[in-house]
Amino acid sequence: MTNRTHVTKAVLPVAGLGTRFLPATKATPKEMLPVVDKPAIQYVVEEAVAAGLEDVLFVTGRNKTSLEDHFDRAPLLEQKLAERGTHELSKAITELSDLADIHYVRQGAPLGLGHAVSVAHAHVSEHPFAVMLGDDLIDESTPVLPTMLEVLKKYGGNVLCLIEVDPDDIHLYGCAAVEPTEEPDVVRVTGLVEKPSKHAAPSNLAVIGRYILQPEIFDVLKKIEPGSGGEIQLTDALAELIDVPMEDGGGIHAVIFNGRRYDTGDKLSYLKSVITVALDREDLGPALKRWLSDKMSGTL
Repeated sequence: MTNRTHVTKAVLPVAGLGTRFLPATKATPKEMLPVVDKPAIQYVVEEAVAAGLEDVLFVTGRNKTSLEDHFDRAPLLEQKLAERGTHELSKAITELSDLADIHYVRQGAPLGLGHAVSVAHAHVSEHPFAVMLGDDLIDESTPVLPTMLEVLKKYGGNVLCLIEVDPDDIHLYGCAAVEPTEEPDVVRVTGLVEKPSKHAAPSNLAVIGRYILQPEIFDVLKKIEPGSGGEIQLTDALAELIDVPMEDGGGIHAVIFNGRRYDTGDKLSYLKSVITVALDREDLGPALKRWLSDKMSGTL
Protein backbone atom coordinates (compact mmCIF):
# COMPACT_ATOMS: atom_id res chain seq x y z
CA MET A 1 0.00 0.00 0.00
CA THR A 2 1.31 3.44 -0.96
CA ASN A 3 2.49 5.68 1.87
CA ARG A 4 0.63 8.90 1.13
CA THR A 5 2.80 11.07 3.37
CA HIS A 6 6.31 9.95 2.36
CA VAL A 7 7.75 12.08 -0.45
CA THR A 8 11.11 11.42 -2.10
CA LYS A 9 10.63 12.71 -5.67
CA ALA A 10 10.53 16.22 -7.08
CA VAL A 11 9.31 17.13 -10.56
CA LEU A 12 10.76 20.29 -12.11
CA PRO A 13 8.98 21.42 -15.31
CA VAL A 14 11.52 23.28 -17.46
CA ALA A 15 10.17 22.92 -21.00
CA GLY A 16 9.00 26.54 -21.33
CA LEU A 17 10.28 28.69 -24.19
CA GLY A 18 11.32 31.65 -22.02
CA THR A 19 9.92 34.18 -24.50
CA ARG A 20 9.94 37.01 -21.94
CA PHE A 21 13.74 36.91 -21.96
CA LEU A 22 14.37 36.78 -25.71
CA PRO A 23 16.85 37.10 -27.32
CA ALA A 24 18.88 35.90 -24.30
CA THR A 25 16.89 32.65 -24.23
CA LYS A 26 17.11 31.91 -27.96
CA ALA A 27 19.90 29.40 -27.32
CA THR A 28 20.07 29.40 -23.50
CA PRO A 29 17.23 27.97 -21.38
CA LYS A 30 15.64 30.54 -19.12
CA GLU A 31 16.32 28.25 -16.16
CA MET A 32 20.05 28.54 -16.89
CA LEU A 33 20.16 32.33 -16.59
CA PRO A 34 22.53 33.09 -13.70
CA VAL A 35 21.47 34.42 -10.34
CA VAL A 36 24.91 35.77 -9.38
CA ASP A 37 27.12 32.72 -10.04
CA LYS A 38 24.66 29.82 -10.18
CA PRO A 39 21.89 29.18 -12.70
CA ALA A 40 18.43 29.72 -11.27
CA ILE A 41 17.50 26.07 -11.56
CA GLN A 42 20.42 24.98 -9.36
CA TYR A 43 18.90 26.86 -6.42
CA VAL A 44 15.69 24.86 -6.90
CA VAL A 45 17.50 21.51 -7.03
CA GLU A 46 19.47 22.43 -3.90
CA GLU A 47 16.19 23.36 -2.17
CA ALA A 48 14.70 19.96 -3.03
CA VAL A 49 17.76 18.10 -1.76
CA ALA A 50 17.85 20.13 1.47
CA ALA A 51 14.25 19.00 2.12
CA GLY A 52 15.18 15.36 1.59
CA LEU A 53 13.94 15.01 -2.00
CA GLU A 54 16.97 13.58 -3.77
CA ASP A 55 15.17 12.05 -6.78
CA VAL A 56 14.71 14.90 -9.27
CA LEU A 57 12.91 14.65 -12.61
CA PHE A 58 13.32 17.46 -15.13
CA VAL A 59 10.47 17.74 -17.62
CA THR A 60 12.36 19.27 -20.52
CA GLY A 61 11.90 20.31 -24.13
CA ARG A 62 14.07 21.28 -27.06
CA ASN A 63 17.20 23.40 -26.55
CA LYS A 64 17.63 22.27 -22.93
CA THR A 65 20.86 20.32 -23.39
CA SER A 66 22.89 22.94 -21.50
CA LEU A 67 20.72 22.23 -18.44
CA GLU A 68 21.56 18.54 -18.68
CA ASP A 69 25.24 19.35 -19.20
CA HIS A 70 25.25 21.53 -16.09
CA PHE A 71 24.35 18.60 -13.83
CA ASP A 72 26.70 16.19 -15.60
CA ARG A 73 30.41 15.56 -15.10
CA ALA A 74 32.89 17.75 -17.00
CA PRO A 75 36.20 15.87 -16.71
CA LEU A 76 38.26 18.25 -18.86
CA LEU A 77 37.05 21.33 -16.96
CA GLU A 78 37.57 19.60 -13.62
CA GLN A 79 41.12 18.65 -14.65
CA LYS A 80 41.97 22.18 -15.80
CA LEU A 81 40.67 23.70 -12.57
CA ALA A 82 42.63 21.20 -10.49
CA GLU A 83 45.82 21.94 -12.47
CA ARG A 84 45.37 25.64 -11.79
CA GLY A 85 45.04 24.99 -8.07
CA THR A 86 41.43 26.24 -7.89
CA HIS A 87 40.44 23.23 -5.80
CA GLU A 88 37.37 24.82 -4.18
CA LEU A 89 35.90 25.68 -7.57
CA SER A 90 36.83 22.27 -8.95
CA LYS A 91 35.04 20.63 -5.99
CA ALA A 92 31.91 22.73 -6.57
CA ILE A 93 31.83 21.68 -10.24
CA THR A 94 32.41 18.01 -9.44
CA GLU A 95 29.71 17.92 -6.76
CA LEU A 96 27.04 19.08 -9.19
CA SER A 97 26.79 15.62 -10.72
CA ASP A 98 26.27 14.11 -7.26
CA LEU A 99 23.81 16.71 -6.05
CA ALA A 100 20.79 14.50 -6.68
CA ASP A 101 19.61 11.43 -8.56
CA ILE A 102 18.60 13.34 -11.69
CA HIS A 103 16.37 12.11 -14.52
CA TYR A 104 14.98 13.71 -17.67
CA VAL A 105 11.83 13.30 -19.76
CA ARG A 106 10.64 15.33 -22.75
CA GLN A 107 7.29 17.13 -22.64
CA GLY A 108 7.06 17.20 -26.43
CA ALA A 109 4.73 20.17 -26.80
CA PRO A 110 4.30 23.10 -24.38
CA LEU A 111 0.65 22.49 -23.51
CA GLY A 112 0.65 23.96 -20.02
CA LEU A 113 1.83 23.16 -16.51
CA GLY A 114 -0.80 20.47 -16.06
CA HIS A 115 0.43 18.70 -19.17
CA ALA A 116 4.05 18.98 -18.01
CA VAL A 117 3.13 17.34 -14.70
CA SER A 118 1.24 14.56 -16.49
CA VAL A 119 4.41 13.63 -18.39
CA ALA A 120 6.01 12.72 -15.06
CA HIS A 121 3.53 9.89 -14.37
CA ALA A 122 5.74 7.01 -15.48
CA HIS A 123 8.59 8.18 -13.24
CA VAL A 124 6.49 9.11 -10.21
CA SER A 125 4.30 6.01 -10.43
CA GLU A 126 1.77 5.75 -7.57
CA HIS A 127 3.57 7.87 -5.00
CA PRO A 128 3.08 11.42 -3.69
CA PHE A 129 5.56 13.88 -5.16
CA ALA A 130 6.59 17.53 -5.17
CA VAL A 131 6.35 19.93 -8.11
CA MET A 132 8.79 22.84 -8.03
CA LEU A 133 8.81 25.67 -10.55
CA GLY A 134 12.03 27.38 -11.47
CA ASP A 135 10.52 30.89 -11.60
CA ASP A 136 10.13 30.87 -7.82
CA LEU A 137 13.33 30.81 -5.80
CA ILE A 138 12.89 30.35 -2.05
CA ASP A 139 15.68 31.74 0.11
CA GLU A 140 17.46 28.97 2.01
CA SER A 141 17.08 31.01 5.22
CA THR A 142 13.26 30.69 5.04
CA PRO A 143 12.52 27.27 3.51
CA VAL A 144 8.92 26.27 2.86
CA LEU A 145 9.14 22.64 1.66
CA PRO A 146 9.84 21.22 5.15
CA THR A 147 6.71 22.96 6.46
CA MET A 148 4.67 21.65 3.54
CA LEU A 149 5.90 18.13 4.24
CA GLU A 150 4.88 18.48 7.89
CA VAL A 151 1.42 19.66 6.80
CA LEU A 152 1.19 16.59 4.54
CA LYS A 153 1.98 14.30 7.47
CA LYS A 154 -0.62 15.98 9.67
CA TYR A 155 -3.50 16.45 7.23
CA GLY A 156 -2.78 14.18 4.25
CA GLY A 157 -4.04 14.95 0.76
CA ASN A 158 -2.36 17.63 -1.36
CA VAL A 159 -0.46 20.69 -0.13
CA LEU A 160 -0.01 24.05 -1.86
CA CYS A 161 2.06 27.13 -1.11
CA LEU A 162 0.25 30.49 -1.03
CA ILE A 163 1.43 34.06 -0.76
CA GLU A 164 -0.52 37.26 -0.24
CA VAL A 165 -0.38 39.54 -3.28
CA ASP A 166 -1.77 42.93 -4.18
CA PRO A 167 -5.36 42.35 -5.39
CA ASP A 168 -4.44 44.20 -8.60
CA ASP A 169 -1.95 41.39 -9.35
CA ILE A 170 -4.12 38.37 -8.57
CA HIS A 171 -4.98 37.94 -12.27
CA LEU A 172 -1.39 36.76 -12.79
CA TYR A 173 -1.79 33.71 -10.52
CA GLY A 174 -3.96 30.82 -9.54
CA CYS A 175 -6.09 32.02 -6.62
CA ALA A 176 -7.33 30.07 -3.59
CA ALA A 177 -10.45 30.34 -1.44
CA VAL A 178 -9.56 29.11 2.02
CA GLU A 179 -10.80 28.50 5.53
CA PRO A 180 -8.60 28.54 8.66
CA THR A 181 -7.23 25.62 10.62
CA GLU A 182 -5.95 25.70 14.19
CA GLU A 183 -2.53 26.71 12.84
CA PRO A 184 -2.11 30.38 11.89
CA ASP A 185 -0.31 29.89 8.56
CA VAL A 186 -2.01 26.66 7.48
CA VAL A 187 -5.39 26.77 5.74
CA ARG A 188 -7.77 24.37 4.07
CA VAL A 189 -8.38 25.17 0.42
CA THR A 190 -12.07 25.29 -0.50
CA GLY A 191 -11.78 26.64 -4.04
CA LEU A 192 -9.26 27.35 -6.80
CA VAL A 193 -9.50 29.68 -9.78
CA GLU A 194 -6.84 30.18 -12.44
CA LYS A 195 -5.96 33.84 -13.13
CA PRO A 196 -9.25 35.45 -12.02
CA SER A 197 -10.03 39.11 -12.42
CA LYS A 198 -9.61 41.29 -9.36
CA HIS A 199 -13.37 41.39 -8.79
CA ALA A 200 -13.92 37.66 -9.32
CA ALA A 201 -11.03 36.53 -7.11
CA PRO A 202 -12.12 34.78 -3.89
CA SER A 203 -9.07 36.15 -2.02
CA ASN A 204 -5.68 37.75 -2.52
CA LEU A 205 -3.93 34.42 -1.84
CA ALA A 206 -1.92 33.35 -4.86
CA VAL A 207 -0.60 29.87 -5.62
CA ILE A 208 3.15 29.88 -6.19
CA GLY A 209 5.44 27.22 -7.59
CA ARG A 210 5.65 24.67 -4.78
CA TYR A 211 3.18 21.76 -4.68
CA ILE A 212 2.97 18.39 -2.98
CA LEU A 213 0.57 16.19 -4.90
CA GLN A 214 -1.01 12.78 -4.65
CA PRO A 215 -0.75 10.50 -7.72
CA GLU A 216 -4.51 10.74 -8.36
CA ILE A 217 -3.76 14.09 -10.00
CA PHE A 218 -2.66 12.14 -13.07
CA ASP A 219 -6.13 10.66 -13.62
CA VAL A 220 -7.67 14.12 -13.41
CA LEU A 221 -5.12 15.59 -15.82
CA LYS A 222 -5.99 12.94 -18.41
CA LYS A 223 -9.58 14.16 -18.66
CA ILE A 224 -9.35 17.86 -17.83
CA GLU A 225 -10.29 20.28 -20.61
CA PRO A 226 -7.92 23.08 -21.63
CA GLY A 227 -8.43 26.17 -19.48
CA SER A 228 -6.86 29.63 -19.34
CA GLY A 229 -4.72 30.30 -22.41
CA GLY A 230 -5.92 27.09 -24.05
CA GLU A 231 -3.53 25.09 -21.85
CA ILE A 232 -3.97 22.18 -19.45
CA GLN A 233 -3.95 24.03 -16.13
CA LEU A 234 -2.74 22.31 -12.98
CA THR A 235 -4.94 24.66 -10.93
CA ASP A 236 -8.07 23.39 -12.74
CA ALA A 237 -7.09 19.78 -12.07
CA LEU A 238 -6.46 20.47 -8.40
CA ALA A 239 -9.87 22.10 -8.11
CA GLU A 240 -11.37 18.73 -9.04
CA LEU A 241 -9.72 17.12 -5.99
CA ILE A 242 -10.86 19.58 -3.33
CA ASP A 243 -13.93 17.60 -2.28
CA VAL A 244 -12.53 14.13 -2.96
CA PRO A 245 -11.86 12.11 0.23
CA MET A 246 -8.23 12.17 1.33
CA GLU A 247 -8.00 8.39 1.22
CA ASP A 248 -8.75 8.71 -2.51
CA GLY A 249 -6.06 11.32 -3.13
CA GLY A 250 -8.18 14.40 -2.52
CA GLY A 251 -8.32 17.25 -0.06
CA ILE A 252 -6.07 20.28 -0.23
CA HIS A 253 -4.33 22.27 2.48
CA ALA A 254 -1.90 25.12 2.01
CA VAL A 255 0.92 26.90 3.78
CA ILE A 256 0.76 30.70 3.67
CA PHE A 257 4.37 31.58 3.03
CA ASN A 258 5.80 34.73 4.60
CA GLY A 259 9.47 34.07 3.92
CA ARG A 260 11.83 35.34 1.29
CA ARG A 261 10.94 34.51 -2.31
CA TYR A 262 12.61 35.67 -5.49
CA ASP A 263 10.56 35.82 -8.68
CA THR A 264 12.66 35.28 -11.80
CA GLY A 265 9.72 35.08 -14.19
CA ASP A 266 10.11 38.49 -15.83
CA LYS A 267 12.98 40.88 -16.51
CA LEU A 268 12.43 43.35 -13.68
CA SER A 269 11.77 40.66 -11.07
CA TYR A 270 14.81 38.74 -12.29
CA LEU A 271 17.05 41.80 -11.88
CA LYS A 272 15.67 42.41 -8.39
CA SER A 273 16.39 38.78 -7.51
CA VAL A 274 19.99 38.94 -8.70
CA ILE A 275 20.62 42.15 -6.77
CA THR A 276 18.95 40.85 -3.59
CA VAL A 277 20.91 37.59 -3.61
CA ALA A 278 24.15 39.45 -4.29
CA LEU A 279 23.53 41.92 -1.46
CA ASP A 280 23.22 38.98 0.95
CA ARG A 281 26.61 37.61 -0.06
CA GLU A 282 29.51 38.43 2.26
CA ASP A 283 31.92 38.54 -0.68
CA LEU A 284 29.75 40.84 -2.81
CA GLY A 285 27.20 42.58 -0.60
CA PRO A 286 29.22 45.40 1.01
CA ALA A 287 30.85 46.56 -2.23
CA LEU A 288 27.61 46.27 -4.21
CA LYS A 289 25.70 48.22 -1.58
CA ARG A 290 28.24 51.05 -1.75
CA TRP A 291 28.07 51.05 -5.54
CA LEU A 292 24.28 51.13 -5.56
CA SER A 293 24.29 54.00 -3.07
CA ASP A 294 26.70 55.99 -5.22
CA LYS A 295 24.75 55.17 -8.36
CA MET A 296 21.43 56.26 -6.86
CA SER A 297 22.95 59.46 -5.45
CA GLY A 298 24.30 60.39 -8.86
CA THR A 299 27.97 60.33 -7.86
CA LEU A 300 28.73 57.69 -10.53
